Amino acid sequence: MTISHTSGISRRKFSGALSGAVTASIALPGFMGQAWAQGATIKIGMCAPVTGPAAESGRYAQIGAKLAIEAVNKAGGVLGKEVELIVEDDQTTNPGIVLAFSKLASQTDIVGFLGSIRSTQVHAMAPDVMKIGKPVMIGGTDPTLTHMGNQWLFRFRPNDSYSGSVIAEYGVKTLGKKKWAIVHSTDAFGTAGGKALTAGLAKHEGTTIALDQGYANQSQDFTPVVLAIKQSGADILGSYFTFENDLGVFARQLRQLGVTIPYIGSPSIVNITALKLAGPALYGTYGVADYAEESSPASKAFGKAYRDVAKVAPDNQSSWTYDAITVLCMAINKAGKTDPVAVREAILAIRKHAGAEGEYNFDANGDGLHGYNIVKNDKGNIVFDKHVESGT
Repeated sequence: MTISHTSGISRRKFSGALSGAVTASIALPGFMGQAWAQGATIKIGMCAPVTGPAAESGRYAQIGAKLAIEAVNKAGGVLGKEVELIVEDDQTTNPGIVLAFSKLASQTDIVGFLGSIRSTQVHAMAPDVMKIGKPVMIGGTDPTLTHMGNQWLFRFRPNDSYSGSVIAEYGVKTLGKKKWAIVHSTDAFGTAGGKALTAGLAKHEGTTIALDQGYANQSQDFTPVVLAIKQSGADILGSYFTFENDLGVFARQLRQLGVTIPYIGSPSIVNITALKLAGPALYGTYGVADYAEESSPASKAFGKAYRDVAKVAPDNQSSWTYDAITVLCMAINKAGKTDPVAVREAILAIRKHAGAEGEYNFDANGDGLHGYNIVKNDKGNIVFDKHVESGT
């Protein structure tokens, strides 16, 4: 399934709603209004879950990307040309994203790509990314993704070496808890996240891990996991869930079986899909969130523009794709051409860019963000507490 978009978030449904909503509240540095140059559009490819268990979050991701396309085009486009987004369905599977990326990569006029927010899918497509040799923006947070010699991956969320430290710090020092249960998926994301949290806890004297429990994605029943937590005697829970629907089931069963210990989760714990599915079961929980609407003026501006169009609260599914499109277009304009090496160098040179997710300062590995926000679920409202940068 291929979907193509230029200005207007959807040619069928959202074009009228979006018109004027973005540029009124979000200014894009590095862009200036001008008439379109003659010739073809600038094409960006995007792999997104149009179908499969993550289809709802995939829709949010597409809205974020299309908001950015609209803003860029209203501000003059890229190299004087209109930007076009071409979406391929990754089916929420590893084989699906390999196929989707292959279809996009076969179109030689696509200058850059958006990959997945799911680390396991990024790992699956990474060998083909190396072969094609063009910039690919990613949202997967497994720390190894930008440390395995692939110069074409650029991350638009903080990696989990930061999230593990922040979860541990907040749980131990702010909540005063030291006996931990850790629950994580057994895919690349969950395994890396569990290790990161374990490493973060090791820095705090007196902490113990009462339970380190993996689970398979798309589990229908988490009763054994919940009972293991209950029997462990842990006084706090930390988790890394890959899929929001799994988290919704887990949270409901957690409360049904009487587990009420403090709970700090990876960013999926505040994703809109998880909040809808879990409802009151997630009230009072904490999360490390790369996107927090009240954390900065740029985050607030994006949140307003997104709400105006999507009619739901924003989360990291949409914020990272918004930032990825914006930065890629900025970099092409700065490079003055679509040559992959020149665009790569321009991305890595970006400093102090105020994005929806936070302030981007790219390092040599392709990581743009280096900290997390702490938020709390206050009866369904996600309340910003504080931002923690790496090393602070």
